[in-house]
Amino acid sequence: MSFLFVALGGALGALGRYAISLIPIRADFPILTLATNILGAILIGFVVGFAGSREGVSENAVLFWKTGVCGGFTTFSTFSLEAFNLLESKRYLAGGGYIALSVACCIVGIVCGKKLAMLILQ
Repeated sequence: MSFLFVALGGALGALGRYAISLIPIRADFPILTLATNILGAILIGFVVGFAGSREGVSENAVLFWKTGVCGGFTTFSTFSLEAFNLLESKRYLAGGGYIALSVACCIVGIVCGKKLAMLILQ
């Protein structure tokens, strides 16, 4: 049964990711992937913060949100390819900036998501 929760969450996450990719932004920088990864980090931080502070949160709910939705939504493999492409094309400042921003902002996103969960639970 847990596979079903992961699959349904993954489908929802993938649809969310696809919807973001349709936003008509033209840029020479992978801003939509960066935004998706930051939003995914906030969401997974919220899920972990919420589940960790509430008794009775079902394992299937955590699987649905954390493994399913967040796993289907975030785009780390796309991030890696885009970072590689920037570096390969000798755009070292853009590539390094993209890598640094992605990692730093997503870690901050985890903290924000956990804090948001705590605020809502009070």
